[in-house]
Amino acid sequence: MSRFNDFRLGFKDGAPIGFGYLTVSFAFGILASQKGLSIFQAVLMSATNLTSAGQFAALDIIHSNLSYYELALTQFILNLRYFLMSCALSQKLDPETNLKHRLTASFGITDEIFAINASKPGKVSAYYTYGAMSIAIPGWTLGTFLGAFSDNLMSESLKSALGVAIFGMFIAILIPPAKQDKSILAVVLSAAFLAWLFKEAPLLSQISSGFGIIIITIVVSAAAAYLSTKTNSRERREHATG
Repeated sequence: MSRFNDFRLGFKDGAPIGFGYLTVSFAFGILASQKGLSIFQAVLMSATNLTSAGQFAALDIIHSNLSYYELALTQFILNLRYFLMSCALSQKLDPETNLKHRLTASFGITDEIFAINASKPGKVSAYYTYGAMSIAIPGWTLGTFLGAFSDNLMSESLKSALGVAIFGMFIAILIPPAKQDKSILAVVLSAAFLAWLFKEAPLLSQISSGFGIIIITIVVSAAAAYLSTKTNSRERREHATG
């Protein structure tokens, strides 16, 4: 009964995530269809990846017919955070959780599922994660299907409007934390500026979009980590001397 209660609670906490994924993946499905993927290919990508940033980046690489190596490296860099999240949650799981359940639960780790697991006090059961996955993954996959299927039914003007909505979605995600933390704002603006350079600068524009994403991600992340370390060190010194 405890496992069922854990699963039910995870399902309840994961319901808002699933409905949110439904709307975001609808936009992904439309874009995937416009980039030449079939409905089956788009749905298969969502069902096996569960990563919005990685999937949106992959569409440009696939559409540009770039190498598998470039695609794999881009996905590795963009999704490296899930490795860190899984390591963190491995310490959060009940110590009696066996390897099979740990591996299964790790498949469904996304930013939001990680957040609800990490916010729970004490140890969590793998069945809690299963409950959240059972609605979040279908929501992401179903939204992709609906978007890819609807792309053939919508007018060009409506498609253009929804294309703009994709960028609005990312802005809505980034603005709230950027308003609260100037370091996040600096990272966002730096990444946007570098993306513009890789598109407009004569030499940088010759680099493919896949490697451009990789370079921007590494440079901005490394710079942010270095500055954050320097700031924390300075604050600790000031606190010690104060």
